[in-house]
Amino acid sequence: MELLIMISACKGGSAKSITAVMPYFPYSRQSKKKSHRGAITARMLANLLTIAGVDHVITMDLHASQMQGFFGKPVDNLFAEPFIARWLRMNVPGWKDAVVVSKNAGGTKRVTSLADTLKLNFGIVTTDRRRPKVSVATMSDSTVFFDAVDEDPISTKDPLPFELHMHSYNKTPATPPILEEPEPVTPPPAQDLLRPETPPAARRPSELEAAYEYTDVRVRDVITGRLVQGQLVDDDYRINEEAQSGGTPPGGGSSNHDNTEAIPDSMVNSIISNASSQPPDHALGGSFDAVESDDEASVCGGHVDERTITLVGEVRDRSVFLVDDMIDKSGSWIAAAETVVKRGGASKVYCIATHGLFGENSLDQMEACRSIDHIVVTNTFPISPSMLRRSKKLIVIDVSSLLAESIRRHHYGESVSALFHLND
Repeated sequence: MELLIMISACKGGSAKSITAVMPYFPYSRQSKKKSHRGAITARMLANLLTIAGVDHVITMDLHASQMQGFFGKPVDNLFAEPFIARWLRMNVPGWKDAVVVSKNAGGTKRVTSLADTLKLNFGIVTTDRRRPKVSVATMSDSTVFFDAVDEDPISTKDPLPFELHMHSYNKTPATPPILEEPEPVTPPPAQDLLRPETPPAARRPSELEAAYEYTDVRVRDVITGRLVQGQLVDDDYRINEEAQSGGTPPGGGSSNHDNTEAIPDSMVNSIISNASSQPPDHALGGSFDAVESDDEASVCGGHVDERTITLVGEVRDRSVFLVDDMIDKSGSWIAAAETVVKRGGASKVYCIATHGLFGENSLDQMEACRSIDHIVVTNTFPISPSMLRRSKKLIVIDVSSLLAESIRRHHYGESVSALFHLND
């Protein structure tokens, strides 16, 4: 709001041009709908800046580069990757044997770019929700649906023309049978021709056996684990013990069983109400990667959130660079770090991001995590001196020279293309 007021004041003062320098663009993570009734806050903020009278915007490492289309004015989206790559070369011993890892599927493009700059291998850590085994009314549970579908649509009986052929000669009265010359009877069609169509997997068992026998060395680099309430647990961990010892759900209040009894029967039996009561796995409107790009996944109150975390890539006895655009909450960072260390066998973990927001107590939680060795961010977002003093793992890279050069070149009308190719 203060920026909008200053832009309006400059506009009222007959300024020739107004350039908004925003190292961290606020609400950049909300650049798409994450629910069917969500708001695209980043687009709204871009509209506010345009209406206020801004002529040029300089920012750094947008959450999604497509956000530049929200503006009707030129946008310079600078990159902090050259500064991060230079710091890694100068301060990480044995960086040539390290692996760059993305902690979610939405950051793979950013990770591969840094890996290409450093000429390193890269990996990825993904999480998939384990669906609870609950009965949800769907179309397959409807009696009307099953009445309209024949259980045996393909008959295995002999066809009707064959039966008529067998009985077409029984027109005369019954007489003593003559066994000397029995009338030739057309043999029935082969049973294989009347067999119902089978799926390809059932028709080709040899292909299935070959698939099971096929082995690939790269499959050994895929490691899976279990996440319960954001914590990495062993494979033999039992959730019911945690639920029984926990008592009430994290949100407080009554259990889910009590809430279900209070719902009317008409709502319980409704297919739409049951389907909408389940937590959505992705947003509507084709924005599946909206959830994947979240720093943290929301946990529905009362339900034990269990996920499967997968590490793809060889990280054993190597340093790992966990890279993303911002550090807001610590849950996904800690889960990814524990996975590469406890399951992958990594020697050191560097959590690297451009914007260090550190919401709530995320920095303290990452500081207490033994799997994280260093936290590397830039100064695009202000960090208090007290936070720097009490943290032993936090490292801040200065990128003010890049912003200053961009401002100077724009002011004097020089080309800024060289600022986007610092790695070259």
